[in-house]
Amino acid sequence: MTVSTIKSRPIYPGLSPDLNARRNIIVCDKAGAAAVTELFSRADSAFAERTTIILADSLSATETQTLSRDLAPAAVEIQPTLADGIARLRQLLETAPMGLRLYAAGSEPLIGLVVQAGLDFSIDHLSIRTEHRGSLMRRVQCVHCKGYIENVTTNPVKCTHCGLTLLVRDHYSRRLAAFQGVCIDAEVPGEIPPTEALYQ
Repeated sequence: MTVSTIKSRPIYPGLSPDLNARRNIIVCDKAGAAAVTELFSRADSAFAERTTIILADSLSATETQTLSRDLAPAAVEIQPTLADGIARLRQLLETAPMGLRLYAAGSEPLIGLVVQAGLDFSIDHLSIRTEHRGSLMRRVQCVHCKGYIENVTTNPVKCTHCGLTLLVRDHYSRRLAAFQGVCIDAEVPGEIPPTEALYQ
C-alpha cells in the first residue's frame, strides 16, 4: 500500500482473530488467502468452526484444492469472480446473527467492496478487520460521468465510459468503494503527462 497524507486513504491494520465473535465471515482472493491462513494459525479450532470463508477469485482446480486444504476446517465457498463473492457475502449478511465479525483480505477493490457491503448492513467500517495483500490495483470512479473503471494499474488512466484521461487521486470514498479520478487536462486540453504503472 502506498503512503498518503490524504485522510480518506484507507489503512489496513492486518487480520487478528476475534475469539469472542459468534460467527465470522472472511472474504479473500488468492493473495489474501495467505493472510487468512496466518489468521487461522493464531486462532483456535472453535474460531474455525464458526467461520465461513468466501474465496472470490478465478482459480485452477489445483489451487482450489490447495487453498481449501490450507483453510480447513472452516467452510470454504469458492466464487469465480469478485462480483460473485460480494453477491454471496450480501446473501450471508441478510441472515447474519448479532455477534458477527467481518474480515477482508486481498486487493484494495476486494476490501473496498467488502467494507461497502458491510456498511449497507450497518456494520461500522472500523469494526471490519482488513489486510491488504497482492496487487495495488485500484477501482476508480470518474467524477465526470460517474462510471467505474476496474483494476486500474496506471496513472493517468483513460475512462472507459466517457473517454476522458483521468488523474487517479488518493482520495477514497468508502460509500462508493472507489478512488476518485479527475480530468487531468481540463485546464490545458491535450497536455497529458506520461502514463506510469504505479499500482502493480
